[in-house]
Amino acid sequence: MLYWFTELGDAGLFNLFRYITFRAGAAFFTALLFGFIFGRPLINLLRRRQRNGQPIRDDGPQGHLSKAGTPTMGGVLILGAVVSSTLLWARLDNPYIWIVLLVTIAFGAIGFADDYAKVSKNNTKGVSGRTRMALGLAIAACAGVAAAAFHPEQLTNQLAFPVFKTVLLNLGIFFVPFSMLVIVGAANAVNLTDGLDGLAIMPVMIAAGALGIIAYAVGRADFTQYLDVHYVPGTGEILIFTAGLIGGGLGFLWYNAPPAAVFMGDTGSLALGGALGAIAVCTKHEIVLAIVGGLFVVEALSVIIQVLYFKRTGRRVFLMAPIHHHFEKKGWAEPQIVIRFWIISVILALIGLATLKVR
Repeated sequence: MLYWFTELGDAGLFNLFRYITFRAGAAFFTALLFGFIFGRPLINLLRRRQRNGQPIRDDGPQGHLSKAGTPTMGGVLILGAVVSSTLLWARLDNPYIWIVLLVTIAFGAIGFADDYAKVSKNNTKGVSGRTRMALGLAIAACAGVAAAAFHPEQLTNQLAFPVFKTVLLNLGIFFVPFSMLVIVGAANAVNLTDGLDGLAIMPVMIAAGALGIIAYAVGRADFTQYLDVHYVPGTGEILIFTAGLIGGGLGFLWYNAPPAAVFMGDTGSLALGGALGAIAVCTKHEIVLAIVGGLFVVEALSVIIQVLYFKRTGRRVFLMAPIHHHFEKKGWAEPQIVIRFWIISVILALIGLATLKVR
């Protein structure tokens, strides 16, 4: 929104708004300030409205029973910070900003409905899985169609491979289903990861930071020529969204750090996962998402493997799935698991960024 001040005849100081990097920094601090200002009032409101807080599964780790009464839906704080900072600092005539923003809001709405159903009924069953999946697929399909419409002609419906610049796979009519798989898969993978205090939000911020750098790089002709990667004009603006996500995430983490005063709930996890998937689709870096978000992939695979193996043999591969609960059962302390998973996320993000240069 503020970018429009640069259209003034003599923009003066507003000329700074022409620079994506300046507006990204401003978006970060705007979102961070939003989190600090509205964090405590939101938590107090959620405590008043949610008598029993987020329902805790009886079959989960026993240590989680002590978290009973902690309010959920804290993802509203992250969404508010991200949306407000993006609308304030991004160019609103950029289609990729709207694709990512609307996917985030829509998945956040699905998560909000699920969280509301859980706290209102005081059980762990919210919106049915089929309904959530159907809505998620519909949203992702719209995002895939929109992204394909705005991609350069030579990249439309193409799947780009990291490292091999000249290798493109024409997915044709299957690009939209593939986009649906990426976006919905990312949303649910982040949702599965959100099981310990601070476990999901930091890896999301790390992945968003890596994808933001990638979006900025592939949106600049000079950078893509130097790095020998595919040029996707306009994606640089996504850096502003990711900067806002990181700022809002830090503001949320202030209250979500162990012991958590609030959980993000499905409101936050589905929205943030959907956002990562949408960014990957817009920037043609869907495969790289599987690298920078490798932690989420492992968490999701641990559940899939556990379910399939148990149905086939009646036995379990892990003590409990998702895999972070497996380590809890093995006696690892919660902060130990969280910090080690953070370290893994940083390593994976660096590997993902390295694909920009390794050709």
